[in-house]
Amino acid sequence: MKTINYLLLIILLTIISCSKNSDLQNEVQVYLEDYNKQYRQLGYEWNKGEWALNTKIVEGDTITSKNAQDAQANYAQFTGSRENIEKAAKYLKLKNELTDLQIRQLKRVLYLAASNPETASEIVKEKIEADIKQTQLLYGFDFKIDNKSVSTNEIDVSLKTENNIKKRLKTWEASKEVGIGLKDGLANLQRLRNKSVQALGYDDYFTYQVSDYGMTVDEMRDVCQNMIRDIWPLYRELHTWARYILAEKYGEDVPEMLPAHWLPNRWGQDWKELVEVEGINFSEELEKKSAEWIVKKGEDFYVSLGFENLPQTFWEKSSLYPAPPDADYKKNNHASAWHMDFERDIRSLMSVDVKNSDWWSTSLHELGHIYYFLSYSNPDVPYILREGGNRGFHEAFGSMIGLASLQQPFLEEMGLIPKNVKLDDIQVLFKEALEYIIFIPWSAGVMTDFEYELYTLNLPKDQYNLEWWNLKRKYQGIVPPYDRGEQYCDAASKTHINNDAAQYYDYAISYVLLFQFHNYIAKQILQQDPHATNYYGNKEVGKFLSDVMSPGATVDWRELMKKSLGSEMSAKPMVDYFAPLMDYLKKVNEGRTYTLRENF
Repeated sequence: MKTINYLLLIILLTIISCSKNSDLQNEVQVYLEDYNKQYRQLGYEWNKGEWALNTKIVEGDTITSKNAQDAQANYAQFTGSRENIEKAAKYLKLKNELTDLQIRQLKRVLYLAASNPETASEIVKEKIEADIKQTQLLYGFDFKIDNKSVSTNEIDVSLKTENNIKKRLKTWEASKEVGIGLKDGLANLQRLRNKSVQALGYDDYFTYQVSDYGMTVDEMRDVCQNMIRDIWPLYRELHTWARYILAEKYGEDVPEMLPAHWLPNRWGQDWKELVEVEGINFSEELEKKSAEWIVKKGEDFYVSLGFENLPQTFWEKSSLYPAPPDADYKKNNHASAWHMDFERDIRSLMSVDVKNSDWWSTSLHELGHIYYFLSYSNPDVPYILREGGNRGFHEAFGSMIGLASLQQPFLEEMGLIPKNVKLDDIQVLFKEALEYIIFIPWSAGVMTDFEYELYTLNLPKDQYNLEWWNLKRKYQGIVPPYDRGEQYCDAASKTHINNDAAQYYDYAISYVLLFQFHNYIAKQILQQDPHATNYYGNKEVGKFLSDVMSPGATVDWRELMKKSLGSEMSAKPMVDYFAPLMDYLKKVNEGRTYTLRENF
């Protein structure tokens, strides 16, 4: 009899406990549904304000900046409100009684609050004003060469094609002038960004951004340093080769380090223009097309995988092409994708130009973001979790399609090169390495360390340029053409330093991820050589991508990788992909002097 009574008591207590859990979960769900609704409404208004600020910059226009500022302030006031902070914190103390999806949302509430906490309302207000002012200065800047206005597209093309070293120097100098006027603003944002997140317990802004990965700063820096260490032997070979080949090209002595203005990119982050692969140069063919053709072909590619056509509003509301030469406004020329309302209002900001062949892969990259947005815009993903598995996932899928879009079978499919052209496989790999391998010391090293020092170590303003070039030398073996004193701020010429701060390791991580996912797709789905793939028309590839993208941030990114790939994040597939190039470069560099250290 006692045993029966004991069992009844356990059953009764279990029923009471489940009832309490159910009541709490219902209460939390009501709160989260209301939060998500307001988050979407206010986020949409902020995005519309930022969109106007980035797509039509008119000197003296105060109305657009005021509207953007007001919209951002309303969003910040809501996400950083004391009420939301206290409620989320209270509910998380009872997380054992909540669902996993509810816990993820509550943690996201607190993460968003840390950027705009009500407890530091005056700092937040200052930060919003400073952000908007910096954006206007950055994208409203009038780049000039010999007192003649030039676009960033023109600067980029010139650095890729100009052989006159004096003209190259002028072009490179013009690309850095924008940083001078941004230095004070960057110092102000350094202070304000740190103070805003410190109000909610973060040590600094860099620490705050890294925490989105579930990592400490030391863990993230270790990940970045390991990436560089893994690819360093190949980078060292590429650096040595570039010193000799460029010295010969410009009729100069072989330098110890690479002068920045010798390279075909404003920041030395991409050197692929140094190698031309016979039979795969599609620039002339692309120039016969229109800018619209490039973007439409991108849509056609994703549709061939089984994704939907882009909504008509994408074509109506996006800003895809350069501002007309006679326009009375300027626009942000940096490519980006926008999920305006966290639903179907998706847009892209680009300046597609057929004379700059980079827009071919860039356009496909940006549409990768767009289709990621559409994939997780489903009822199973709350608005607040409509993000990538981690921030690097978003970039990884865009970059992976960018890589695939330049491989021979795909270019043949698109009609940009003739069918069955005989290519030199090593030269193809060489060109790819000058994009992907070259990028790692820049992203995981220069950019990551500079922003770590900026926010975590509070780098003084009078050392910005000195430290920038110290890092460039250390990680890239690149030096300025002459001493660049503290009147300059060359770091601020990079968009992300100003308005996408303390997140550039996202791109480094994305490159590691892209080779992991690309390797899996090539070998497990396509049964093709990873060096020569064609995703076009393969619905199984589309389903695989959709399955990875559609959960958004509702699952742990590490678990998502294990489920989809059967492995954790690793640079090994990237290193393996470029392994055949090492022997070739060692032979090419035989007898040459290496100036980068042997081991990183």
